[in-house]
Amino acid sequence: MVRDTVSTAARYPPVGASAYGPRSGYRSRCVPRLTQTIPALPVRDMTAAVAFYRDRLGFEVLHHDGGFAVVGRDEAVLNLWESSDETWRERPDAAEKPVCTGAESFIAGTASCRIMTEGVDELFQELRAADVLHPVSKDGVDDTDFGTREFATLDVDGNLLTFFLWRRG
Repeated sequence: MVRDTVSTAARYPPVGASAYGPRSGYRSRCVPRLTQTIPALPVRDMTAAVAFYRDRLGFEVLHHDGGFAVVGRDEAVLNLWESSDETWRERPDAAEKPVCTGAESFIAGTASCRIMTEGVDELFQELRAADVLHPVSKDGVDDTDFGTREFATLDVDGNLLTFFLWRRG
């Protein structure tokens, strides 16, 4: 059975307005319910990535501490983590075991996430002007066979961010 994600999402309150939160009056026998995901994207240079998300994608810097940052725009939140370990280049076992620390520099730019968006066409215009579109989206916003209207962007390291809107009916 395929779940109707549009109607499922519409039944739940927005993030921050949980029916099970401390102000809901619901205190016991709480049924676990997933409420939000926060993608964590690997970047090579945290300072450059934070500036890119702020200046080119319009995110606010909510936290930045060395190799970790939290950026947000409206209700969307992303974690950025620095993947700048270059010691893999000197390791004799790098070919057999390329990932050792989990922060190797070659991991930066390998992630992707999808961000549900209101006003997807207007956001497309904004981000086209910022010159951050993925080549597949240069011609405009696409309507997909699986019910979304969407376009893709790339961050400074090549991580893929797809902004989408569920189409109704």
